[in-house]
Amino acid sequence: MSARGPALTERGAVLEERGPGPVRVRLSINGTEHTLDIEPRVSLLDALRERLDLTGAKKGCDQGACGACTVWADGRRVLACLTLAVTCEGREVTTVEGLAEEGELHEMQRAFIAEDAFQCGFCTPGQIMSAVALIGEGHAGDDAEIKEWMSGNICRCAAYPNIRAAVRAVRDRT
Repeated sequence: MSARGPALTERGAVLEERGPGPVRVRLSINGTEHTLDIEPRVSLLDALRERLDLTGAKKGCDQGACGACTVWADGRRVLACLTLAVTCEGREVTTVEGLAEEGELHEMQRAFIAEDAFQCGFCTPGQIMSAVALIGEGHAGDDAEIKEWMSGNICRCAAYPNIRAAVRAVRDRT
């Protein structure tokens, strides 16, 4: 407990004080439970890439500005470089590796291939995670809306027209 009282979650539950050394963290990633011993300051991105060998989410800027590390926590887009792994306990985290089902690529992954919506591929996992989410959120009405809701994902190769084409292709099939 701090001098200001106990720390609370956004749901009002009291957080157990842990750290500063390694703590046991239980994470559900792509439907699989994982237990890690990590310091509380470890980002979700570092836990995914360095501890769980899930390297789809990329470390671009490490400041939350590029979107290359976009994953979902309980179905909502989060920047894994700015999210502490310990805050994801009790939440379902989905990475780009978790989109494919039974060896079949997700329809957005297939659309990115069909529309040539990537060049170097570095930003592609984050772009795909955001693209799937924005359709689910109802933000794919037209190109201007797609552009706005994808604006947190930077593509240095400027494949934006093809990315929007992939989003439209999936939107129009659903």
